[in-house]
Amino acid sequence: MQEPLLAFNQNGIYCAKADVYLDPWRKVDKAIISHGHADHSRWGNKKYITHHDNIPIMKHRLGEIDVMGKAYGESFTINNVKFSLHPAGHVIGSSQIRVEHQGEVWVFTGDYKDEADGVCTPYEPVKCHTFITECTFGLPAFKWKPQAEVMTDINEWWQNNKADGRTSVLFGYSLGKAQRLLKHLDTNIGDIYTHGAIENMTNVLRTLVDFPETKLITRETTKKELSGNLVLAPPSAHGGTWIRKMVPYVTASASGWMTFRGARRRRAIDKGFVMSDHCDWDGLLNSIKATECEKVICTHGYTDIFSRYLREIGYDARTEATQYENEETDID
Repeated sequence: MQEPLLAFNQNGIYCAKADVYLDPWRKVDKAIISHGHADHSRWGNKKYITHHDNIPIMKHRLGEIDVMGKAYGESFTINNVKFSLHPAGHVIGSSQIRVEHQGEVWVFTGDYKDEADGVCTPYEPVKCHTFITECTFGLPAFKWKPQAEVMTDINEWWQNNKADGRTSVLFGYSLGKAQRLLKHLDTNIGDIYTHGAIENMTNVLRTLVDFPETKLITRETTKKELSGNLVLAPPSAHGGTWIRKMVPYVTASASGWMTFRGARRRRAIDKGFVMSDHCDWDGLLNSIKATECEKVICTHGYTDIFSRYLREIGYDARTEATQYENEETDID
């Protein structure tokens, strides 16, 4: 029996013919990295290959590493195996990894979304025989509203809070969600203040995207300065003592998990805006169809449910265990 082009082992997704790993979760000699989130881009590998725009993100998080940058669509060969990176639309610098050998093509998505967000390079379907997909939100209950509608709701929320004399505290992940929100917030309403984790990551990315001006919250920042304005912070900052200087304030979270009211209650959030950097149910199905693949491997999320549905509609689908996160996770 011929060994598969890509296999899953204790270290990650392995291409034996090229002796290279895709997004490994243990230390290896050579790794091709899909994007900069910490569950996919880990410290300790000897050599990294990734998209040019992901390099500053990786160096910000991992320090000085041996990393080679590639452009979207640029082919490179390792031991007669052809690789290329293609836009995943997840966060800035995120890529699908295409692997080809003797006419057989596999695509590993990493994480991805099919809605253009105005910040990162939009997702592009890549035709293949086998498609390795995440399914973080692989349930029919997950269905996203267009981004423009969500941002209108967020800006109206901010405007109403300002009219009531309250500070708006908006939680979003420091790589990806924060920059997406920042890009589309209405700066005519007021000033945008940031938690240090978001400020630092956004500054790394300002050379790639034109973002509005932000103000870093410091010990010297006063309650009067914050009043009526908006604060962007990572979810991990919720409940910290730093938020006391914002009283009176209103909190909100932008996440796909805000689909469920219970998630908002558990996180003690006043308002939830449903916005995700992953595909919803329809986005996953449309993306898979566009690849014209025959086989699908589901790696993280609602893998069992989603793969079972794929088999029901005619795909050769299965699951594989990984160490990627099953939810949008804030790293900083």
